[in-house]
Amino acid sequence: MSKVKIISIIYAIGIIIGALFLDIWGADTTPLKTMSVFAWTVIFIIALFFVDKNERK
Repeated sequence: MSKVKIISIIYAIGIIIGALFLDIWGADTTPLKTMSVFAWTVIFIIALFFVDKNERK
């Protein structure tokens, strides 16, 4: 399995955990919850960038 697929699966699991246990998409969303999802997405994009960069070498 490629590293991109593994990172994507980890990202999806994190989003699902956030939706189910942290109630990210609930009506009572705080700025902290919003920023945590944003940070998780930024980490995902950075990880994809570095994995792709290393696979091209």
